[in-house]
Amino acid sequence: MGSANRFTLANPELDTPGLYAICIQHMANLMSKPQSAAMRRASSRQWVLKPQDLAVALKLVCLQGAKFAYATLAQSMHMSPFEAHAAIQRLQAAKLVIERNGAMRPILPALRSFLLHGAQYAYPPVRGEMTIGFPTAHAAPPLRGRIQASADAAWVWPHPQGETRGEALLPLYENLPLAAAEDPKLYEMLALFDALRAGQARERNMAAKLLEERLA
Repeated sequence: MGSANRFTLANPELDTPGLYAICIQHMANLMSKPQSAAMRRASSRQWVLKPQDLAVALKLVCLQGAKFAYATLAQSMHMSPFEAHAAIQRLQAAKLVIERNGAMRPILPALRSFLLHGAQYAYPPVRGEMTIGFPTAHAAPPLRGRIQASADAAWVWPHPQGETRGEALLPLYENLPLAAAEDPKLYEMLALFDALRAGQARERNMAAKLLEERLA
């Protein structure tokens, strides 16, 4: 066989038929061990953070280390328990969340870095036509008067329960406006993220400063 198809040990003195046979047997033993369903799923594809995962991470910031049941988290985020559990798993895999003393906690330095320098590129703003919905970015109730906007029109998350007319800005997931409306701190951070990813330079700078303070 050609050298391109042959593994070579770092120490030629150890490259013996006996050792080679032991390595082959060890690999066979590993492959024969049964894998869990979770491991089979994880090894079959690259994990990717979904948009709703960022919202769940910010919810954990609001919870400040409080313990919760996945059903409770799911209810507060207006998603299914399966979606909430899967979001936490992906956040743990990305090293943005850690389990400590029985509670899920955000790793603030990592989350802050991702939110300020990566998330706006991973989840770019998707704008639409004028519509009715929940105000976000500079127009969100928690931020009114705190961020000076470059645009005249308000941005809104389109939703039939909203009461504000403005330019549509797609939320991270469909029911996010309902989750935000029930938690002012979560609403504020999500609106700041929208200002960061969709605003002009002045809005982005102000939003980044406020987000950094909340994730200190």
